[in-house]
Amino acid sequence: MKTVTGTKSVVDTTHCDDLMKALEIFRDRGPLVERWGTELARRLGSGARLLVAGNGGSAAQAQHLTAELVGRYRDDRPPFSAVALHADTSSTTAIANDYGVQEVFARQTAAHGRPGDVLLLLSTSGASANLLAAADRAHRLGMTVWALTGRPPNPLQLGADDALCVDAPVAATVQELHLVAVHMLCEAFDRAVARTAPDAPVSPRKGHT
Repeated sequence: MKTVTGTKSVVDTTHCDDLMKALEIFRDRGPLVERWGTELARRLGSGARLLVAGNGGSAAQAQHLTAELVGRYRDDRPPFSAVALHADTSSTTAIANDYGVQEVFARQTAAHGRPGDVLLLLSTSGASANLLAAADRAHRLGMTVWALTGRPPNPLQLGADDALCVDAPVAATVQELHLVAVHMLCEAFDRAVARTAPDAPVSPRKGHT
C-alpha cells in the first residue's frame, strides 16, 4: 500500500504487483502458445474452423480472438473461420431455455464442430459446467480441445487435450494474462500463415480495436 504524501489519497499497487508476479511465471508458456498458433494456422488453412467459448469476461476475450482471426491482427492476410459460440444470443438463450444452461455450448459445438476442428475454452476457474460439457461433446466429435484457465489443477485443464493455466490467485489477473495469451496466439498464428505464403502482399494495419 502506498500513501501519497500531502493528500488523503491512497494508491494501492497490489493489483499491479500481482500481475507482474504472475507475468514472470507466464513468460515460460511462450513455446506452448507458439505451438498452438502454428497448429491453428495449419488446420484453419486446410479448411478447419476454430470454435471458442467462455462466460462473462472470458466470453469477451474469446470474441476478441475470433475478431482478430476473421478480420486481422496487425497485417493484412486472408480471413479464417473462427466462431464465438456465446455471441449467438438467440441460439444461446433458446438452448438455455429448452435444454438448460449447461448445454448452451455443447449443443452449438455439436451443430458447428467437425473432426479436426479446434474448440478453445476460456475460464478463470476451470470449473464451468457448460464449458466442461462442450469439451466432452467436442471430443466425441473428434475435435481437439484447448483451454485457457486459472490455477491448475482444475477440471477443464484435465478435460482438455492441452491447456495454458495462469498461476494467479485473483480472477482479474488471470483474465489479464488470458488477453496476453490471445495476442501472443494471434502473433504466432500470423507468423505461421506468413511462412506458408511468404510472397503474399502485406499492408500495415491502421488501427486495432
